[in-house]
Amino acid sequence: MEWRASHILVRDRQLANHLMKKIKAGADFKTLAREHSTCPSKSKGGDLGWFGPGQMVREFEEAVKRMAVGRVSGPVHTKFGYHIIKKTGQK
Repeated sequence: MEWRASHILVRDRQLANHLMKKIKAGADFKTLAREHSTCPSKSKGGDLGWFGPGQMVREFEEAVKRMAVGRVSGPVHTKFGYHIIKKTGQK
């Protein structure tokens, strides 16, 4: 199994919650990623491309596995910070 996802990575849980509210209100995920993410993927609107088992930290991978394509997660905490994840594919 492989997955494709985009994410917004921030260090602060409050900012992650604030961004989630904006997304739920209709804000563009890619725009928020470009403006707020601390990950280099922000230049691609948060797109991480395709990845398989063991390529991402456990908490991130587990969240993506449980999600339906097109859905956005609540903040997922890892050693890197707080991720808001959008699952964009599965094969």
